[in-house]
Amino acid sequence: MQRSFLRTIHISARPGRRSQGWLRAGGFTMPVALGRSGVRANKREGDGATPAGQFHPLRLWWRADRLPRPASSRLPRRPIGRLDAWSEDPSDRNYNRPFRRSANTPGDRLWRDDGLYDLFVEIDHNTRPRVAGRGSAVFIHVARPGFAPTAGCVALRRHDLLQLVGRLGPKTRIIIHY
Repeated sequence: MQRSFLRTIHISARPGRRSQGWLRAGGFTMPVALGRSGVRANKREGDGATPAGQFHPLRLWWRADRLPRPASSRLPRRPIGRLDAWSEDPSDRNYNRPFRRSANTPGDRLWRDDGLYDLFVEIDHNTRPRVAGRGSAVFIHVARPGFAPTAGCVALRRHDLLQLVGRLGPKTRIIIHY
C-alpha cells in the first residue's frame, strides 16, 4: 500500500457469506471476517452482528511484548496491559469503555493468548452517546484462521492490518454496509 492517509474505507459483506466480506480502501481490496450474524443496522449487545453505519477510528492498541510500537499512524496509540479489559455489561457505568480488571471481574480481556488483539483499532461505534445494550467492543483486529466469524468486529490478516493502520487518521471514514 502506498503511504498516503485514507479518507474512506468501505467494508461490505460477501454475497452468500454474511460473516465474510471485503475491505476496500486506497485502490486495494482485502478479505475480512465479520460478525457471525453478518452486518445489521440495529446492532444489539451479544447479537454477533457487525454494525452498519459510518464510523471513525479512535485509538490504536497493541501488545508491546509481541509487536513494536506501530509507526506512521495519526491515531493515538496505547499499549495493552495485562489487566486491560473492555466492559460489555450494559448495567456497568463503564459500558463500552476500557477499564483495568481484577482476576474475577467480567469483561472482554484485551490481553489475549490467541493473538487476535495483538493489534486493533478502536472505532467510535456506540460512543456518543453510549447507549446501554447497543453493542460494545467493536474493533478492527487480527482475523482467526480461515476468516472465522467474529462476535461483531471486523478482522483482517495481520499483515493487512499492519499495512492499514499506518494509513489511518482520526478523520478516516469507515463505512460498513451490507
